[in-house]
Amino acid sequence: MQHLPVLPLLIPLLAGTLLLMPPLANTLPRQRWAGTLFALLQLAAAVALLLQVHQHGSLMYAMGEWRPPFGIVLVADRLSTMMCVLTAFLLLCVQLYSSANEDQKGKFLHPLLMFQALGIQGAFLTGDIFNLFVFFEVLLIASYALLIHGGGAQKTLANVHYVILNLAGSALFLFALGIMYGTFGTLNMADMQQRAAQIDANDVQLAKAGAMLLLVVFGLKSAMMPLHFWLPRAYAAAPAPVAALFAIMTKVGIYSLWRVHGTIFGDSAGELANIAQPWLWPLAWLTLVLGIIATLASKTLRELVANLVIVSIGSLLLMVALNTREATAGALYYLVHSTLATALMFLLAGLVVQQRGKAEDRFVQSRPVAQPALLGGLFFLGALALIGMPPISGFIGKALMLKAALTSHQILWIWPPILVGSLAALIMLSRAGGTLFWRTRGENTDPARAHPAQLVAVVLLMLSLPLMVVLAGTITEFTQLAAEEMRMEVKSGA
Repeated sequence: MQHLPVLPLLIPLLAGTLLLMPPLANTLPRQRWAGTLFALLQLAAAVALLLQVHQHGSLMYAMGEWRPPFGIVLVADRLSTMMCVLTAFLLLCVQLYSSANEDQKGKFLHPLLMFQALGIQGAFLTGDIFNLFVFFEVLLIASYALLIHGGGAQKTLANVHYVILNLAGSALFLFALGIMYGTFGTLNMADMQQRAAQIDANDVQLAKAGAMLLLVVFGLKSAMMPLHFWLPRAYAAAPAPVAALFAIMTKVGIYSLWRVHGTIFGDSAGELANIAQPWLWPLAWLTLVLGIIATLASKTLRELVANLVIVSIGSLLLMVALNTREATAGALYYLVHSTLATALMFLLAGLVVQQRGKAEDRFVQSRPVAQPALLGGLFFLGALALIGMPPISGFIGKALMLKAALTSHQILWIWPPILVGSLAALIMLSRAGGTLFWRTRGENTDPARAHPAQLVAVVLLMLSLPLMVVLAGTITEFTQLAAEEMRMEVKSGA
Protein backbone atom coordinates (compact mmCIF):
# COMPACT_ATOMS: atom_id res chain seq x y z
CA MET A 1 0.00 0.00 0.00
CA GLN A 2 2.90 2.38 0.59
CA HIS A 3 3.58 2.56 -3.16
CA LEU A 4 -0.02 3.33 -4.16
CA PRO A 5 0.58 7.08 -4.73
CA VAL A 6 3.08 6.44 -7.50
CA LEU A 7 0.96 3.90 -9.43
CA PRO A 8 -1.22 6.51 -11.23
CA LEU A 9 2.04 7.84 -12.69
CA LEU A 10 3.95 4.62 -13.16
CA ILE A 11 1.18 2.79 -15.06
CA PRO A 12 0.67 5.40 -17.84
CA LEU A 13 4.44 5.96 -18.10
CA LEU A 14 5.11 2.27 -18.65
CA ALA A 15 2.02 1.93 -20.84
CA GLY A 16 3.02 4.78 -23.13
CA THR A 17 6.57 3.40 -23.43
CA LEU A 18 5.46 -0.16 -24.12
CA LEU A 19 2.90 0.96 -26.71
CA LEU A 20 5.75 2.57 -28.68
CA MET A 21 7.81 -0.64 -28.73
CA PRO A 22 7.44 -3.97 -30.53
CA PRO A 23 5.38 -6.09 -30.47
CA LEU A 24 2.62 -3.66 -29.38
CA ALA A 25 3.71 -0.93 -31.80
CA ASN A 26 3.41 -3.25 -34.79
CA THR A 27 -0.37 -3.68 -35.00
CA LEU A 28 -3.34 -1.55 -34.03
CA PRO A 29 -5.39 -4.44 -32.59
CA ARG A 30 -2.65 -5.14 -30.07
CA GLN A 31 -2.41 -1.45 -29.18
CA ARG A 32 -6.17 -1.28 -28.68
CA TRP A 33 -6.33 -4.26 -26.34
CA ALA A 34 -3.22 -3.25 -24.46
CA GLY A 35 -4.36 0.37 -24.16
CA THR A 36 -7.72 -0.68 -22.78
CA LEU A 37 -6.06 -3.03 -20.30
CA PHE A 38 -3.67 -0.31 -19.13
CA ALA A 39 -6.58 2.13 -18.77
CA LEU A 40 -8.45 -0.40 -16.62
CA LEU A 41 -5.35 -0.92 -14.46
CA GLN A 42 -4.97 2.81 -14.08
CA LEU A 43 -8.61 3.20 -13.01
CA ALA A 44 -8.24 0.35 -10.51
CA ALA A 45 -5.09 1.93 -9.04
CA ALA A 46 -6.76 5.35 -8.76
CA VAL A 47 -9.85 3.90 -7.06
CA ALA A 48 -7.69 1.88 -4.64
CA LEU A 49 -5.71 5.02 -3.81
CA LEU A 50 -8.88 7.03 -3.21
CA LEU A 51 -10.31 4.38 -0.87
CA GLN A 52 -7.03 4.15 1.02
CA VAL A 53 -6.85 7.92 1.49
CA HIS A 54 -10.51 8.22 2.45
CA GLN A 55 -10.19 5.53 5.11
CA HIS A 56 -6.71 6.23 6.48
CA GLY A 57 -5.86 9.83 5.61
CA SER A 58 -3.41 11.50 3.23
CA LEU A 59 -0.38 9.66 1.91
CA MET A 60 3.04 11.15 1.16
CA TYR A 61 5.45 9.40 -1.22
CA ALA A 62 9.05 10.61 -1.46
CA MET A 63 10.64 9.49 -4.73
CA GLY A 64 13.93 7.73 -4.01
CA GLU A 65 13.33 8.37 -0.30
CA TRP A 66 14.61 11.93 -0.69
CA ARG A 67 12.66 13.89 1.89
CA PRO A 68 11.27 17.36 1.17
CA PRO A 69 12.23 20.02 0.36
CA PHE A 70 15.02 18.31 -1.61
CA GLY A 71 13.24 15.37 -3.21
CA ILE A 72 10.25 14.89 -5.49
CA VAL A 73 7.21 14.45 -3.30
CA LEU A 74 3.84 13.04 -4.27
CA VAL A 75 0.97 13.63 -1.88
CA ALA A 76 -2.40 11.92 -2.19
CA ASP A 77 -5.33 13.45 -0.37
CA ARG A 78 -9.07 13.37 -1.02
CA LEU A 79 -9.01 16.12 -3.64
CA SER A 80 -6.07 14.82 -5.67
CA THR A 81 -7.26 11.21 -5.61
CA MET A 82 -10.77 12.23 -6.67
CA MET A 83 -9.27 14.04 -9.67
CA CYS A 84 -7.11 11.00 -10.47
CA VAL A 85 -10.17 8.71 -10.49
CA LEU A 86 -11.99 11.17 -12.76
CA THR A 87 -9.01 11.28 -15.15
CA ALA A 88 -8.62 7.51 -15.21
CA PHE A 89 -12.33 6.94 -15.92
CA LEU A 90 -12.25 9.52 -18.69
CA LEU A 91 -9.14 7.89 -20.15
CA LEU A 92 -10.88 4.50 -20.23
CA CYS A 93 -13.87 5.93 -22.12
CA VAL A 94 -11.62 7.79 -24.56
CA GLN A 95 -9.49 4.68 -25.08
CA LEU A 96 -12.58 2.63 -25.94
CA TYR A 97 -13.87 5.27 -28.35
CA SER A 98 -10.46 5.62 -30.01
CA SER A 99 -10.30 1.86 -30.59
CA ALA A 100 -13.18 2.15 -33.07
CA ASN A 101 -10.98 3.12 -36.04
CA GLU A 102 -10.20 6.62 -34.72
CA ASP A 103 -6.61 5.44 -34.27
CA GLN A 104 -6.32 4.75 -38.02
CA LYS A 105 -6.35 8.47 -38.83
CA GLY A 106 -2.86 9.04 -37.44
CA LYS A 107 0.01 7.42 -35.58
CA PHE A 108 0.72 7.02 -31.89
CA LEU A 109 -2.77 7.92 -30.62
CA HIS A 110 -2.77 5.29 -27.85
CA PRO A 111 0.67 6.07 -26.35
CA LEU A 112 -0.05 9.81 -26.56
CA LEU A 113 -3.25 9.31 -24.56
CA MET A 114 -1.21 7.56 -21.87
CA PHE A 115 1.40 10.32 -21.72
CA GLN A 116 -1.39 12.89 -21.53
CA ALA A 117 -2.88 11.01 -18.56
CA LEU A 118 0.59 10.87 -16.98
CA GLY A 119 0.94 14.66 -17.10
CA ILE A 120 -2.57 15.32 -15.83
CA GLN A 121 -2.37 12.92 -12.90
CA GLY A 122 1.14 14.07 -12.05
CA ALA A 123 -0.16 17.64 -11.77
CA PHE A 124 -2.83 16.43 -9.36
CA LEU A 125 -0.46 14.43 -7.16
CA THR A 126 2.65 16.59 -6.96
CA GLY A 127 3.51 18.38 -3.74
CA ASP A 128 6.01 20.76 -5.33
CA ILE A 129 5.35 23.72 -7.61
CA PHE A 130 8.38 23.04 -9.80
CA ASN A 131 7.17 19.52 -10.44
CA LEU A 132 3.75 21.00 -11.19
CA PHE A 133 5.51 22.88 -14.00
CA VAL A 134 7.17 19.65 -15.18
CA PHE A 135 3.87 17.77 -15.34
CA PHE A 136 2.26 20.74 -17.08
CA GLU A 137 4.88 20.40 -19.80
CA VAL A 138 4.34 16.64 -20.08
CA LEU A 139 0.59 17.02 -20.61
CA LEU A 140 1.08 19.96 -22.97
CA ILE A 141 3.61 18.17 -25.19
CA ALA A 142 1.25 15.22 -25.52
CA SER A 143 -1.68 17.56 -26.21
CA TYR A 144 0.22 19.30 -29.03
CA ALA A 145 0.47 16.02 -30.91
CA LEU A 146 -3.05 14.87 -30.01
CA LEU A 147 -4.63 18.08 -31.29
CA ILE A 148 -3.35 17.55 -34.84
CA HIS A 149 -4.13 13.81 -34.86
CA GLY A 150 -5.49 13.04 -38.32
CA GLY A 151 -4.10 16.24 -39.88
CA GLY A 152 -5.98 19.01 -41.65
CA ALA A 153 -5.65 22.78 -42.06
CA GLN A 154 -8.17 23.59 -39.33
CA LYS A 155 -6.37 21.45 -36.76
CA THR A 156 -2.99 22.85 -37.74
CA LEU A 157 -4.15 26.46 -37.41
CA ALA A 158 -5.77 25.77 -34.04
CA ASN A 159 -2.62 23.98 -32.88
CA VAL A 160 -0.39 26.92 -33.84
CA HIS A 161 -2.36 29.30 -31.62
CA TYR A 162 -2.57 26.70 -28.86
CA VAL A 163 1.18 26.00 -28.89
CA ILE A 164 2.22 29.67 -29.00
CA LEU A 165 -0.01 30.66 -26.08
CA ASN A 166 1.06 27.71 -23.96
CA LEU A 167 4.75 28.30 -24.69
CA ALA A 168 4.28 31.86 -23.49
CA GLY A 169 2.52 30.50 -20.41
CA SER A 170 5.38 28.11 -19.74
CA ALA A 171 7.89 30.96 -19.93
CA LEU A 172 5.84 32.99 -17.43
CA PHE A 173 5.62 29.92 -15.20
CA LEU A 174 9.43 29.67 -15.14
CA PHE A 175 9.76 33.36 -14.28
CA ALA A 176 7.26 32.91 -11.46
CA LEU A 177 9.13 29.87 -10.14
CA GLY A 178 12.38 31.82 -10.06
CA ILE A 179 10.73 34.64 -8.12
CA MET A 180 9.06 32.21 -5.72
CA TYR A 181 12.29 30.35 -5.02
CA GLY A 182 14.19 33.60 -4.52
CA THR A 183 11.67 34.90 -1.97
CA PHE A 184 10.56 31.69 -0.25
CA GLY A 185 13.78 29.66 -0.51
CA THR A 186 11.76 26.56 -1.45
CA LEU A 187 9.14 25.38 -3.93
CA ASN A 188 7.63 22.68 -1.72
CA MET A 189 3.99 23.65 -1.15
CA ALA A 190 4.00 22.82 2.56
CA ASP A 191 7.16 24.82 3.22
CA MET A 192 5.85 27.73 1.18
CA GLN A 193 2.64 27.86 3.20
CA GLN A 194 4.59 27.88 6.45
CA ARG A 195 6.92 30.66 5.26
CA ALA A 196 4.33 32.86 3.49
CA ALA A 197 3.57 34.94 6.59
CA GLN A 198 7.27 35.28 7.42
CA ILE A 199 8.51 36.71 4.12
CA ASP A 200 10.99 39.53 4.62
CA ALA A 201 9.38 42.95 4.19
CA ASN A 202 11.83 43.76 1.39
CA ASP A 203 10.68 40.69 -0.55
CA VAL A 204 6.91 41.08 -0.15
CA GLN A 205 6.39 43.04 -3.36
CA LEU A 206 8.52 40.56 -5.29
CA ALA A 207 6.51 37.66 -3.84
CA LYS A 208 3.30 39.43 -4.84
CA ALA A 209 4.61 39.74 -8.39
CA GLY A 210 5.37 36.01 -8.46
CA ALA A 211 1.92 35.19 -7.10
CA MET A 212 0.24 37.29 -9.78
CA LEU A 213 2.34 35.65 -12.49
CA LEU A 214 1.09 32.29 -11.25
CA LEU A 215 -2.46 33.62 -11.44
CA VAL A 216 -1.85 34.48 -15.11
CA VAL A 217 -0.39 31.02 -15.80
CA PHE A 218 -3.21 29.14 -14.09
CA GLY A 219 -5.72 31.48 -15.72
CA LEU A 220 -4.33 30.53 -19.12
CA LYS A 221 -4.49 26.83 -18.30
CA SER A 222 -8.07 27.11 -17.05
CA ALA A 223 -9.20 29.39 -19.92
CA MET A 224 -9.99 32.36 -17.70
CA MET A 225 -10.87 35.59 -19.48
CA PRO A 226 -9.01 37.22 -21.28
CA LEU A 227 -6.84 34.14 -21.81
CA HIS A 228 -9.65 31.86 -22.99
CA PHE A 229 -9.70 32.53 -26.75
CA TRP A 230 -7.56 29.48 -27.54
CA LEU A 231 -10.09 27.00 -26.13
CA PRO A 232 -13.10 27.10 -28.51
CA ARG A 233 -10.98 26.79 -31.64
CA ALA A 234 -8.71 24.08 -30.21
CA TYR A 235 -11.48 21.95 -28.72
CA ALA A 236 -13.74 22.30 -31.76
CA ALA A 237 -10.91 21.27 -34.11
CA ALA A 238 -9.66 18.33 -32.05
CA PRO A 239 -10.80 14.76 -32.80
CA ALA A 240 -13.76 13.69 -30.66
CA PRO A 241 -11.87 11.46 -28.20
CA VAL A 242 -9.08 14.02 -27.84
CA ALA A 243 -11.57 16.81 -27.10
CA ALA A 244 -13.25 14.54 -24.55
CA LEU A 245 -9.94 13.99 -22.74
CA PHE A 246 -9.18 17.72 -23.01
CA ALA A 247 -12.31 18.30 -20.89
CA ILE A 248 -10.17 17.54 -17.82
CA MET A 249 -7.27 19.81 -18.85
CA THR A 250 -8.89 23.12 -17.93
CA LYS A 251 -9.67 21.60 -14.53
CA VAL A 252 -5.93 21.30 -13.93
CA GLY A 253 -5.81 25.10 -13.95
CA ILE A 254 -8.73 25.32 -11.50
CA TYR A 255 -7.08 22.71 -9.28
CA SER A 256 -3.82 24.68 -9.29
CA LEU A 257 -5.64 27.85 -8.26
CA TRP A 258 -7.11 25.99 -5.30
CA ARG A 259 -3.77 24.48 -4.33
CA VAL A 260 -1.60 27.56 -4.70
CA HIS A 261 -3.78 30.62 -4.20
CA GLY A 262 -6.22 28.90 -1.85
CA THR A 263 -3.56 27.53 0.50
CA ILE A 264 -0.10 29.05 0.06
CA PHE A 265 -1.62 32.50 -0.43
CA GLY A 266 -4.64 31.76 1.74
CA ASP A 267 -5.94 33.36 4.92
CA SER A 268 -2.77 32.69 6.93
CA ALA A 269 -0.29 34.17 4.43
CA GLY A 270 0.12 37.53 6.17
CA GLU A 271 0.62 40.37 3.69
CA LEU A 272 0.26 37.85 0.84
CA ALA A 273 -3.13 36.58 2.06
CA ASN A 274 -5.84 36.26 -0.63
CA ILE A 275 -3.82 38.34 -3.06
CA ALA A 276 -5.72 36.96 -6.06
CA GLN A 277 -9.25 37.53 -4.73
CA PRO A 278 -9.72 41.13 -5.98
CA TRP A 279 -8.80 39.94 -9.48
CA LEU A 280 -10.66 36.64 -9.44
CA TRP A 281 -14.12 38.15 -8.94
CA PRO A 282 -14.29 40.33 -12.07
CA LEU A 283 -12.31 37.87 -14.21
CA ALA A 284 -14.52 34.93 -13.19
CA TRP A 285 -17.66 36.96 -13.84
CA LEU A 286 -16.43 38.14 -17.25
CA THR A 287 -15.36 34.59 -18.17
CA LEU A 288 -18.87 33.36 -17.49
CA VAL A 289 -20.55 36.26 -19.31
CA LEU A 290 -18.33 35.98 -22.40
CA GLY A 291 -18.86 32.21 -22.37
CA ILE A 292 -22.62 32.81 -22.47
CA ILE A 293 -22.30 35.23 -25.40
CA ALA A 294 -20.07 32.79 -27.30
CA THR A 295 -22.51 29.97 -26.56
CA LEU A 296 -25.36 31.92 -28.17
CA ALA A 297 -23.16 32.55 -31.25
CA SER A 298 -22.07 28.91 -31.74
CA LYS A 299 -22.46 27.47 -35.23
CA THR A 300 -21.52 23.83 -34.68
CA LEU A 301 -22.14 21.31 -31.93
CA ARG A 302 -18.44 21.00 -31.12
CA GLU A 303 -18.10 24.77 -30.90
CA LEU A 304 -21.19 24.92 -28.68
CA VAL A 305 -19.82 22.32 -26.27
CA ALA A 306 -16.43 24.09 -26.20
CA ASN A 307 -18.13 27.37 -25.27
CA LEU A 308 -20.13 25.57 -22.59
CA VAL A 309 -16.79 24.45 -21.17
CA ILE A 310 -15.95 28.14 -20.75
CA VAL A 311 -19.30 28.71 -19.03
CA SER A 312 -18.50 25.90 -16.60
CA ILE A 313 -15.02 27.34 -16.00
CA GLY A 314 -16.55 30.73 -15.20
CA SER A 315 -18.90 29.10 -12.69
CA LEU A 316 -16.02 27.26 -11.03
CA LEU A 317 -13.90 30.40 -10.89
CA LEU A 318 -16.70 32.18 -9.05
CA MET A 319 -16.57 29.44 -6.43
CA VAL A 320 -12.77 29.76 -6.21
CA ALA A 321 -13.23 33.49 -5.66
CA LEU A 322 -15.92 32.90 -3.01
CA ASN A 323 -13.40 30.68 -1.20
CA THR A 324 -15.61 29.07 1.47
CA ARG A 325 -15.88 25.42 2.43
CA GLU A 326 -19.41 25.19 1.05
CA ALA A 327 -18.40 26.87 -2.21
CA THR A 328 -15.43 24.55 -2.67
CA ALA A 329 -17.49 21.43 -1.89
CA GLY A 330 -20.21 22.45 -4.35
CA ALA A 331 -17.65 23.35 -6.99
CA LEU A 332 -15.97 19.94 -6.66
CA TYR A 333 -19.25 18.15 -7.31
CA TYR A 334 -19.97 20.42 -10.27
CA LEU A 335 -16.42 19.99 -11.58
CA VAL A 336 -16.83 16.22 -11.81
CA HIS A 337 -20.26 16.58 -13.42
CA SER A 338 -19.22 19.20 -15.99
CA THR A 339 -16.15 17.20 -17.01
CA LEU A 340 -18.17 14.04 -17.62
CA ALA A 341 -21.03 15.89 -19.34
CA THR A 342 -18.83 17.85 -21.76
CA ALA A 343 -16.76 14.75 -22.55
CA LEU A 344 -20.00 12.91 -23.33
CA MET A 345 -21.16 15.65 -25.68
CA PHE A 346 -17.82 15.78 -27.50
CA LEU A 347 -18.06 12.04 -28.17
CA LEU A 348 -21.67 12.43 -29.34
CA ALA A 349 -20.57 15.27 -31.62
CA GLY A 350 -18.02 12.87 -33.11
CA LEU A 351 -20.78 10.35 -33.87
CA VAL A 352 -22.93 13.07 -35.46
CA VAL A 353 -20.02 14.15 -37.69
CA GLN A 354 -19.44 10.51 -38.60
CA GLN A 355 -23.06 9.94 -39.69
CA ARG A 356 -24.14 13.31 -41.12
CA GLY A 357 -21.87 13.58 -44.14
CA LYS A 358 -20.49 16.88 -45.41
CA ALA A 359 -22.73 18.93 -43.10
CA GLU A 360 -20.90 17.36 -40.14
CA ASP A 361 -22.21 18.96 -36.92
CA ARG A 362 -23.06 22.39 -38.36
CA PHE A 363 -26.46 23.80 -37.46
CA VAL A 364 -27.83 23.56 -41.00
CA GLN A 365 -30.52 21.44 -42.59
CA SER A 366 -29.05 18.23 -43.93
CA ARG A 367 -29.61 14.51 -44.23
CA PRO A 368 -30.56 12.63 -41.06
CA VAL A 369 -28.06 10.70 -39.00
CA ALA A 370 -28.03 6.93 -39.46
CA GLN A 371 -29.21 6.27 -35.89
CA PRO A 372 -31.55 9.17 -35.06
CA ALA A 373 -33.39 7.54 -32.16
CA LEU A 374 -30.23 6.37 -30.39
CA LEU A 375 -28.15 9.51 -30.88
CA GLY A 376 -31.14 11.78 -30.32
CA GLY A 377 -31.97 10.08 -27.02
CA LEU A 378 -28.39 10.30 -25.81
CA PHE A 379 -28.19 13.92 -26.93
CA PHE A 380 -31.37 14.75 -25.00
CA LEU A 381 -29.98 13.29 -21.77
CA GLY A 382 -26.61 14.98 -22.31
CA ALA A 383 -28.36 18.30 -22.95
CA LEU A 384 -30.30 17.98 -19.70
CA ALA A 385 -26.98 17.43 -17.93
CA LEU A 386 -25.31 20.49 -19.45
CA ILE A 387 -28.33 22.73 -18.85
CA GLY A 388 -28.51 21.65 -15.22
CA MET A 389 -32.06 20.30 -15.20
CA PRO A 390 -33.27 17.51 -12.93
CA PRO A 391 -32.96 14.59 -12.60
CA ILE A 392 -29.39 14.70 -13.98
CA SER A 393 -26.41 15.63 -11.80
CA GLY A 394 -25.96 19.12 -13.24
CA PHE A 395 -29.00 20.28 -11.27
CA ILE A 396 -27.41 19.19 -7.98
CA GLY A 397 -24.05 20.75 -8.82
CA LYS A 398 -25.53 24.14 -9.69
CA ALA A 399 -27.89 24.01 -6.69
CA LEU A 400 -24.92 23.43 -4.38
CA MET A 401 -23.04 26.39 -5.84
CA LEU A 402 -26.07 28.67 -5.63
CA LYS A 403 -26.69 27.57 -2.06
CA ALA A 404 -23.07 28.36 -1.14
CA ALA A 405 -23.64 31.95 -2.28
CA LEU A 406 -26.78 32.50 -0.20
CA THR A 407 -24.92 33.76 2.86
CA SER A 408 -22.44 35.84 0.87
CA HIS A 409 -22.78 39.50 0.00
CA GLN A 410 -21.44 38.57 -3.47
CA ILE A 411 -24.69 36.74 -4.27
CA LEU A 412 -25.49 39.20 -7.06
CA TRP A 413 -22.16 38.33 -8.70
CA ILE A 414 -23.02 34.63 -8.67
CA TRP A 415 -26.72 33.85 -9.08
CA PRO A 416 -27.59 35.89 -12.22
CA PRO A 417 -24.75 34.71 -14.50
CA ILE A 418 -25.07 31.06 -13.46
CA LEU A 419 -28.82 31.07 -14.08
CA VAL A 420 -28.46 32.98 -17.36
CA GLY A 421 -25.77 30.47 -18.38
CA SER A 422 -28.28 27.65 -17.89
CA LEU A 423 -30.83 29.57 -19.97
CA ALA A 424 -28.31 30.08 -22.79
CA ALA A 425 -27.47 26.38 -22.72
CA LEU A 426 -31.18 25.54 -22.89
CA ILE A 427 -31.73 27.81 -25.90
CA MET A 428 -28.72 26.62 -27.89
CA LEU A 429 -28.97 22.93 -27.09
CA SER A 430 -32.66 23.03 -28.03
CA ARG A 431 -31.71 24.64 -31.32
CA ALA A 432 -28.90 22.14 -31.85
CA GLY A 433 -31.12 19.13 -31.17
CA GLY A 434 -33.91 20.41 -33.38
CA THR A 435 -31.55 21.12 -36.27
CA LEU A 436 -29.46 17.96 -36.07
CA PHE A 437 -32.23 15.45 -35.47
CA TRP A 438 -35.52 16.99 -36.69
CA ARG A 439 -34.83 19.52 -39.46
CA THR A 440 -33.61 16.96 -41.96
CA ARG A 441 -34.09 16.46 -45.67
CA GLY A 442 -33.55 13.51 -47.94
CA GLU A 443 -32.41 10.12 -46.76
CA ASN A 444 -29.22 8.80 -45.30
CA THR A 445 -27.77 6.42 -47.87
CA ASP A 446 -24.52 6.00 -45.95
CA PRO A 447 -24.70 2.88 -43.75
CA ALA A 448 -22.10 4.27 -41.32
CA ARG A 449 -23.20 3.50 -37.78
CA ALA A 450 -21.65 3.86 -34.40
CA HIS A 451 -19.10 1.18 -33.57
CA PRO A 452 -19.93 -0.93 -30.49
CA ALA A 453 -16.81 0.37 -28.73
CA GLN A 454 -17.95 3.95 -29.38
CA LEU A 455 -21.37 3.20 -27.92
CA VAL A 456 -19.83 1.56 -24.85
CA ALA A 457 -17.73 4.69 -24.21
CA VAL A 458 -20.72 7.03 -24.64
CA VAL A 459 -23.01 4.87 -22.50
CA LEU A 460 -20.42 4.66 -19.72
CA LEU A 461 -20.22 8.44 -19.59
CA MET A 462 -24.00 8.74 -19.80
CA LEU A 463 -24.56 6.30 -16.94
CA SER A 464 -22.06 8.11 -14.74
CA LEU A 465 -24.31 11.21 -14.63
CA PRO A 466 -27.44 9.63 -13.10
CA LEU A 467 -25.12 7.55 -10.91
CA MET A 468 -23.84 10.83 -9.46
CA VAL A 469 -27.45 11.59 -8.51
CA VAL A 470 -27.98 8.17 -6.90
CA LEU A 471 -24.73 8.59 -4.94
CA ALA A 472 -25.16 12.33 -4.38
CA GLY A 473 -25.16 11.98 -0.58
CA THR A 474 -21.92 10.00 -0.55
CA ILE A 475 -20.26 12.23 -3.12
CA THR A 476 -21.22 15.50 -1.42
CA GLU A 477 -20.03 14.15 1.93
CA PHE A 478 -16.71 13.29 0.29
CA THR A 479 -16.39 16.71 -1.38
CA GLN A 480 -17.15 18.46 1.92
CA LEU A 481 -14.39 16.49 3.61
CA ALA A 482 -12.05 17.27 0.72
CA ALA A 483 -12.89 20.99 0.93
CA GLU A 484 -12.38 21.04 4.69
CA GLU A 485 -9.10 19.16 4.35
CA MET A 486 -7.87 21.56 1.69
CA ARG A 487 -8.68 24.61 3.78
CA MET A 488 -7.01 23.21 6.90
CA GLU A 489 -3.79 21.94 5.42
CA VAL A 490 -1.73 22.10 2.28
CA LYS A 491 0.11 19.18 0.75
CA SER A 492 2.93 18.51 3.15
CA GLY A 493 5.92 16.35 3.54
CA ALA A 494 5.37 16.02 7.26
